[in-house]
Amino acid sequence: MRAPLTTQGAQRLRAELEELKSVKRPAVIAAIAEARAHGDLKENAEYHAARDQQSFIEGRIKQLESELSHAQVIDIATLNAGSKIVFGASVMLADVETDEERRYQIVGDLEADIKHGLIAISSPVARALIGKHEGDSVVIEAPGGTREYEIVGVSYPS
Repeated sequence: MRAPLTTQGAQRLRAELEELKSVKRPAVIAAIAEARAHGDLKENAEYHAARDQQSFIEGRIKQLESELSHAQVIDIATLNAGSKIVFGASVMLADVETDEERRYQIVGDLEADIKHGLIAISSPVARALIGKHEGDSVVIEAPGGTREYEIVGVSYPS
């Protein structure tokens, strides 16, 4: 199965890939060349640090290329799901007990970032929300216990 990815998520991953290839890779190659010029490589910490950095960058480039080639990019603007929650939806939830509101967008596993309110389609929260509508209540099993939320709003970023 191909991993779903929003158009915005694919753009972010492509931008990271481009920066790694055009900026960071040449910089680390230059750092390795400079460290080599310092002589003995056995006890040259700068050389070993640069080689480790190069290894990390090359690994990340391979990972991003693989993920992007196997991803299914979904344009949220074409889904037209109305008030139903599907992949790509931005959902405003209100905690029934505390009235605290949170906004999450359901995205692919590759682009999930809870700090920015992007939750993976495979997460328990997203699985509980899929198929629901604005105004519905949903019970979510979280590590801290069971929480009940009301779905205050559903929108689809363009």
